[in-house]
Amino acid sequence: MFLTIASLSFFYHANITFTEKTKQSIGVVEGAQQEQKVATIATKQRHTGMMTVNVAGRLGNLLGEYATLYGLARLNGYQAYIFPRMHDQLSKIFKIRLPVLNQEVANRIKWKDYRLHNWMSPEYRNFQGDYVRLNGYPCSWTFYHFLKDEILREFSFHEWIKEESYAYLANVRGNKKNVTFVGVHVRRGDYVKILPNNKAVVADKGYLQKAMDYFRNKYQNPIFVVTSNGMDWCKQNINNSLGDVIFAGDGREGSPARDFAILAHCNHTIMTIGTFGNWVGYLVGGETVYLANYTLPDSNILERLKFEAFFRPEWIGIPADLSPLLKNGNP
Repeated sequence: MFLTIASLSFFYHANITFTEKTKQSIGVVEGAQQEQKVATIATKQRHTGMMTVNVAGRLGNLLGEYATLYGLARLNGYQAYIFPRMHDQLSKIFKIRLPVLNQEVANRIKWKDYRLHNWMSPEYRNFQGDYVRLNGYPCSWTFYHFLKDEILREFSFHEWIKEESYAYLANVRGNKKNVTFVGVHVRRGDYVKILPNNKAVVADKGYLQKAMDYFRNKYQNPIFVVTSNGMDWCKQNINNSLGDVIFAGDGREGSPARDFAILAHCNHTIMTIGTFGNWVGYLVGGETVYLANYTLPDSNILERLKFEAFFRPEWIGIPADLSPLLKNGNP
């Protein structure tokens, strides 16, 4: 069930009061010392206007946009609404609850647009205007982690998806006992060309070996379930000499929704880069290993991304091998 807003009269909530204030804390990692800074967040009194977010990108981007809207609307006292296209994509997988704004109505509203960078800033606690639209590709836990339990509830899977995912993992497990499932997402595709042009690297076989060895050394019977948009590369470069690696979908690239659901029902996560793997790690809630410091210091990616605001402080970073960039003449 979802709500479709068909009249402008729904935009006003003056008769609704929001008196409860909650205070929570979020931590931000800084540098190698991983010192945690604490910022206190309080929700404001209910605003009479509304807030929405642009719909851009693929599954990981949509999750980031939805969660950012959810957090910033609460933080600023607005009622949050999503566009039909976002609902169509996410409601097929998750039990999302935000109301849906009729597209014809949305097209007639004079929005005040705010373009977000990918970390929380003081100005994002004080939006102005009755009709606020967030833009960009936000995906930072600093926008929404103070509402973690609610975000996890929003992104709870439909029952049939849970059943299919658990059935798949049970088949993979077979007769093995005390198995620990580690979901592995290897982001390749267009990133293989885009990142080097922006003084950054994708994960290599060395990183994946180190990440998998971390879990092999810690757990008795790990099984690594690999999904990727470059599955041929994975089969050629991931060491399966121990027979503990499963290439999901018989080694063929699956649908993003299916791959995401399987990974999200594992116990732990190995991600490389990108919002897809980041959200898998966030929803799983176990240990997450990620590719750290995968850019040169002067990469323009760092103008849009702060690693400490993208990766959770409790996650485990393994530094990327930047030597291919240095060999190509980058300083």
